[in-house]
Amino acid sequence: MSALAALLAGSLILTAVFYEMARMVTPSESRLPPLARLRGRRAALESAERWLVGLRLHGRIDADAYRTRMHNLAAGERTPRRK
Repeated sequence: MSALAALLAGSLILTAVFYEMARMVTPSESRLPPLARLRGRRAALESAERWLVGLRLHGRIDADAYRTRMHNLAAGERTPRRK
């Protein structure tokens, strides 16, 4: 019985290793782990927040627009920058 359990555990480990190797070499799969993607999104939201604070401090938007945009940032939505 213990040999069967060891065989099952070994086959599961080998399957996981082969799956992970195949996943890493496929061109459509991102090589970034999920936490790095989350960190990138969070950094983008923080950058948008700093940009928005700069607009408010320099008087380029009023308080109501600032409040609305900050609310959208808190919900995870970024406002596209005008060029």
